[in-house]
Amino acid sequence: MATINLTAEQFKADIFDYTASKEWKYKGDKPAIIDFYADWCGPCKAVAPILEELSEEYAGKVNIYKIDTEVEQELSAVFGIRSIPSMLFIPTGDKQPMMQAGALPKNSLKEVIEKELI
Repeated sequence: MATINLTAEQFKADIFDYTASKEWKYKGDKPAIIDFYADWCGPCKAVAPILEELSEEYAGKVNIYKIDTEVEQELSAVFGIRSIPSMLFIPTGDKQPMMQAGALPKNSLKEVIEKELI
């Protein structure tokens, strides 16, 4: 399973409808990682193949999404994205999502997945 590109409409339908509610309520049934990126960003390009590998390693356990901050400026504003890449880690249940700015190495991403998401 490859990473999934998200639009604002897909985000509202599949993740969280921020226009209908201010209180976080994740709609998904699997934990998720959302990568906020831009095509011109060097660190984003470095992280992209790692996320592709993780999406295959954790297929069926964790959904990995990508949001192009240049295209989806509304989503970037909603989440206060000031630097890219930024990643939103979304656990299931009532746990709150966690935002992490910067390009994380694969071992750090795996650690977050194992300890916080699954």
